Amino acid sequence: MAVNLVNVETVSKVYGTRALLDGVSLGVSEGDRIGVVGRNGDGKTTLIRMLAKLEEADTGRVTHSGGLRIGVLTQHDSLDPAATVRHEVIGDLADHEWAGNAKIRDVLTGLFGGLDLPGFPQGLDTVIGPLSGGERRRIALAQLLIAEQDLIVLDEPTNHLDVEGISWLARHLRERRSALVCVTHDRWFLDQVCTRMWDVQKGTVYEYEGGYSDYVFARAERERIAATEEVKRQNLVRKELAWLRRGAPARTSKPRFRVEAANELIKDVPPPRDTSELMKFATTRLGKTVFDLEDVSVQAGPKLLLKHLTWQLGPGDRIGLVGVNGAGKTSLLRAMADASRSDGETQPAAGRVVVGKTVKLAYLSQEVAELKPTLRVLEAVQQVRERVDLGKGREMTAGQLCETFGFSKEKQWTPVGDLSGGERRRLQLLRLLMDEPNVLFLDEPTNDLDIETLTQLEDVLDGWPGSMVVISHDRFFVERTTDRVFALMGDATMRMLPRGIDEYLERRNRMAEAAAASVAPAPAAAAPDGTKAVSAADARAAKKELQKIERQLDKISEKETKLHAQIADNATDFEKVAKWDAQLRELVGEREELEMRWLELAEDA
Repeated sequence: MAVNLVNVETVSKVYGTRALLDGVSLGVSEGDRIGVVGRNGDGKTTLIRMLAKLEEADTGRVTHSGGLRIGVLTQHDSLDPAATVRHEVIGDLADHEWAGNAKIRDVLTGLFGGLDLPGFPQGLDTVIGPLSGGERRRIALAQLLIAEQDLIVLDEPTNHLDVEGISWLARHLRERRSALVCVTHDRWFLDQVCTRMWDVQKGTVYEYEGGYSDYVFARAERERIAATEEVKRQNLVRKELAWLRRGAPARTSKPRFRVEAANELIKDVPPPRDTSELMKFATTRLGKTVFDLEDVSVQAGPKLLLKHLTWQLGPGDRIGLVGVNGAGKTSLLRAMADASRSDGETQPAAGRVVVGKTVKLAYLSQEVAELKPTLRVLEAVQQVRERVDLGKGREMTAGQLCETFGFSKEKQWTPVGDLSGGERRRLQLLRLLMDEPNVLFLDEPTNDLDIETLTQLEDVLDGWPGSMVVISHDRFFVERTTDRVFALMGDATMRMLPRGIDEYLERRNRMAEAAAASVAPAPAAAAPDGTKAVSAADARAAKKELQKIERQLDKISEKETKLHAQIADNATDFEKVAKWDAQLRELVGEREELEMRWLELAEDA
């Protein structure tokens, strides 16, 4: 029988006149992996802080088992700004001691990309003080994961991690024996890691068995039985449930309860988007040309991020853009946005960006735009427009769209200066959509948004007719809102990924393995300097084959560009698009084989 680690007994917490938690009783046992969800401001962080005894309850009590070892990642770290990364993460361990520890090597590689901490100016000896908030947060997470814990409590652990880092963290936490309580809005992460869910709502905590998908099923069933009067909210749950049930079979763990009633809820729910209808509408609004990039190179200071990129964003395209931090995702969007604002006069370092005459771009950057703090929420939205056309005959007033984005009638009269970071992010998104753009660039739109707001945003975007590029580390959001995924691989190129983010992670793993193999000790037959012994004849043959492969890769790239152009020009002819898409998949497979062979030959040459 699992040992009980923490007991929360009839705990209540009041702030001002608002009861965040009201008589809540919960428990955490050995082996539990619990995900905590709920709206921003409903008490998720307060709950886990009381669970960890970082905050006192007004009534009730929290008890820990004797000798409990607990590690907590809060929103604000307690790192010493004068200390080095080495001191905070590894402590006094000698290099040979920590380098021989598999757990430490795994954590450093998973969170920082290598044992030498690439990206940090002095590696492990970097002083913490000048580092960014995201870098400090990764250091605090590494410090926690390297220690031995019975219970790990994490508040938004995926913030500031890229897709690879999130994937690594999910695997690492699954393999640990520690119990886990985790607050996060990353739904893919919740599904991968958690076996139980706590849903914090209006002072109450509802418990569910299973990961995020199971939680959505059970919640839909609970709301059906309760016959909730919140019709809009119930419809959103039905829509998300339909998406999950139609997704990959591995999305959900084995159901531990009846799902027949939940399935009954979605039997008449159509797919989230009518792609063909949206494509026709987008073509009407935008014409054939949206953004055409011809032999474009993008730079950030002296660093060349992308070179010789030829790519099209067509009418109705919904593109997810992923890649390593610093690969140039944001720089690419900025270059395209600059060209659109200057009617094509501002161009990147090399090449040309052609912008369609009818393009009306809205760009959500990672920085939250400042608004006059005394302005009310509704006034800030009405400044842009009183009503908005969402396409397909859907029209909303500023007030209605505010409610859709979680601003109740009372909240709409709150001064902007009193909003939280997540609420300001929501307001920023709202103002962009009110301006009726036909092209959306969304750079990390999920930052600071809770799950309920994310599902509402996805619902709005489902019926939005236009072209869209999304940069996000939230894998669920990318898969849910976009139709195709492209990746910046960190080698100044951009690739289409027919299998999406799974394919991206596989490619990155192969690149990491190839890099590790190139620096690994050589086998017995080695030259005096330790390099692999290769005859002059073999080296010449390898060079010759490399040149041949490079020519083949150039031809494949040309074919891919041509096919992308054909697909963009015939976007509404789905028979042709399907045929060309199949050809693209074949080319991608052929290119991957050639790239692997190129890597094998590179060392010999």
